[in-house]
Amino acid sequence: MIKITDKSQCCGCTACASVCAHDAITMQPDAMGFLYPMADETKCVECGLCEKVCAFNDNYDTSLNFPQPDAYAARHKDMEEVKTSRSGAAFIVLSDYVLEQGGVVYGVGYTDHFRVIHKRATTKEQRDEFKGSKYVQSDLTGVFRQVKKDLKDGLTVMFSGTPCQTAGLNSYIGKKLREKLILVDIVCHGVPAPYLWRDYIAYLEKKQGDKICWVNFRDKQKFGWAAHHETFKFVNGGGGKMSFTYLFYQHIMFRPSCGKCHYANTKRPSDITIADFWGWEKTDPNINADNKGVSLVLVNTEKGRELFEAVKDQMTVIPAKLEDCLQPNLCRPSLESHLRCKFEKDYRKYGFKYVYYRYGNIGPIWRLRQIKAFFKKNLRLR
Repeated sequence: MIKITDKSQCCGCTACASVCAHDAITMQPDAMGFLYPMADETKCVECGLCEKVCAFNDNYDTSLNFPQPDAYAARHKDMEEVKTSRSGAAFIVLSDYVLEQGGVVYGVGYTDHFRVIHKRATTKEQRDEFKGSKYVQSDLTGVFRQVKKDLKDGLTVMFSGTPCQTAGLNSYIGKKLREKLILVDIVCHGVPAPYLWRDYIAYLEKKQGDKICWVNFRDKQKFGWAAHHETFKFVNGGGGKMSFTYLFYQHIMFRPSCGKCHYANTKRPSDITIADFWGWEKTDPNINADNKGVSLVLVNTEKGRELFEAVKDQMTVIPAKLEDCLQPNLCRPSLESHLRCKFEKDYRKYGFKYVYYRYGNIGPIWRLRQIKAFFKKNLRLR
């Protein structure tokens, strides 16, 4: 029976809940909205499958991987796709191919009121919801079992997610069904808490007296690809720039397991890895001179190579040296803030508005920090 005593040892992938034939495990949210497995002892038969399927460890499956991945800078030749995608729209090219072959694609979208979940797409129109970044951990409840059903039905499935999610799915699916499963992971910085995102939306709506109808976690059309600014719109007009980014880059609301990530290296638990290509200038000084975005693509397995070869004519592709692609989260996990525990305690006790003003980039404490930073900088210059 699975029991989580150390939250940093669970990434919430749902593999353990999915594998349980007796439905003895359900995923339950903690105070931050992160899902953890809870076992019902009256249903458990002590088969041990839930513990065996867990891939959040250093022994995750890389048996199909090349000794090192093939690395590329890539950008879709259709600039409209690039404009509406987070980076160079490599994901669109890959998923278009799978859909055109009659397959299905899983990616991250919204339900309810911008609650972030994984969804299934059988058309390009449905798949388009997966475009762009969503800086919140997605809910995978029921998704792994749906993927297995699709594979048993003979469908080709492309699943995209964080590396802990693809590793969990790979372990759950098993080798017999792996042939038609294409795994695509992202270079992940860390996943923020779902309840913080929910409460932030509610805070903005209460302040405005109106409902938010549109959000963009990385608005590159307005601010350019290299910038990281969220924007939103209200039903009755108006909107603005969000401040969720500030909390994100403090590493103060990440899932505890993000600081212990086993996949922050080039031995990826997927066939293909995609990301923003930070440092693209070392590979080609022209491919992103317009600041519209360019994808880093790491091809990790023979299956990934076959897919990439089938679609690369639809992109501008420049081979890259792996050493020129090693952004921080391909080398090590994000460092958890020393204030992470204090932040969660304050959130539990006082709620969102309190922690937003105390730790966010508004309120008197933030202004005091800015003043201190200003004087520190000027003293150094003297």
